[in-house]
Amino acid sequence: MKKNIILTLMILIVITLSGCNKDNEKITVVLDWTPNTNHTGLYVALENGYYKEAGLDVEIIQPDGTSSDALVATNTAQFGISAQEYVIGARTQDMPVVSIAALIHENTSGFISRKDLNITAPKDFENKTYCGWGSDTETKIIQELVESDGGDFSTINITINYVLDFFSDVNNECDFFWVFEAWQVEQAKLEELDFNYLSMAEYSSDLNFHTPVLTTNEKMIEENSETVDAFVKATIKGYEYAISNPTEAANILVKLVPELNRDLVLASQNFLKDHYTKEGIDFGVQSVDYWNDFYQWLVDNEIMSEITIADAYTNSYVEDASN
Repeated sequence: MKKNIILTLMILIVITLSGCNKDNEKITVVLDWTPNTNHTGLYVALENGYYKEAGLDVEIIQPDGTSSDALVATNTAQFGISAQEYVIGARTQDMPVVSIAALIHENTSGFISRKDLNITAPKDFENKTYCGWGSDTETKIIQELVESDGGDFSTINITINYVLDFFSDVNNECDFFWVFEAWQVEQAKLEELDFNYLSMAEYSSDLNFHTPVLTTNEKMIEENSETVDAFVKATIKGYEYAISNPTEAANILVKLVPELNRDLVLASQNFLKDHYTKEGIDFGVQSVDYWNDFYQWLVDNEIMSEITIADAYTNSYVEDASN
């Protein structure tokens, strides 16, 4: 009898310890850059306890000289924030990164310029100076937009300038910049600047892609699919809260990242509540056309080498969450 009691107690202890381990599974999520409203759903899920309810102990970090894709590929971070272009690029370098959800369904980036330059269409980039970060994709996108609008791309001065931006370029060294509507455009509005903005996706369907996206690595999918499923469901819950409660979600982001400008966060959150997803499409669902079209555009323009694009993303976790 005594042996049976001891055996029962040992079994209970093992079960309890196993439960504790499961309920405290440590997960690292790496952002693509500094915290902003693209990431609000993550912080909401953290603050509102959605991750904890899913048995996950989540830490959100920023990249420190290493791309989020590289950190996810090596499982240094189990999840990350990236974009279609970077996921495709990572996979051309044999990094096993997989996109598992679209955080913003459509491409909400474009080009901003001072209003006095009268840049109201891509053709108006002629004889102007662009300041960017120097990627082949930037140059090709500008060329595509200008030439499709009947302009002469050869007249544009493409420069690499990481420091100057629309808000600090007091000497007007740059004429136009690639920005994200939810952040820099909202900032320009708050600062009451006179500007023009051209949405990239409005001028080319090939350039309408998911940015940003949520990623993981193939090892997580193969060996820890239940964890991936739990994380995606909790994250979706966070973003759905942000869509329905933009003010409260903005307050959560500012609470957890107090260095952010609250007015900008609130304005950005109110913009993104209508852009995290698309009418008639569940949050996080990725478009096959967006992946195929943008990938083919990258290959056709010799920016990326060929890969099996279907391996770069999956909707299975998002679809499971909606069932």
